[in-house]
Amino acid sequence: VVISVTKEGVKFSTKGDIGSANIVCRQNTTVAKPEESTIIEIKDPVSLTFALRYLISFTKATPLSNTVTVSMSSDLPMVVEYKIADMGYIRYYLAPKIDEDEDQA
Repeated sequence: VVISVTKEGVKFSTKGDIGSANIVCRQNTTVAKPEESTIIEIKDPVSLTFALRYLISFTKATPLSNTVTVSMSSDLPMVVEYKIADMGYIRYYLAPKIDEDEDQA
């Protein structure tokens, strides 16, 4: 899955043998339910490719937390953090897939 972050939002893209999919998540602040807000903070645009099987494993911690923070940088692994009230947090780290063309350059 390719995750691209720009000032327009966060785009999740993938394609396979039977089709392709694109989902865009935009910033959203809900006054009535602030816990359902989506906040996107961006310093520089970034687009990285990750193995979907690992991201699916990370989602198993979702029932433990009301919020998830995803941090991405072209220089560092992606960090997925679930804050657990009064206990701490669970953090997952995932390095992006490396394009074979970049290795040969």
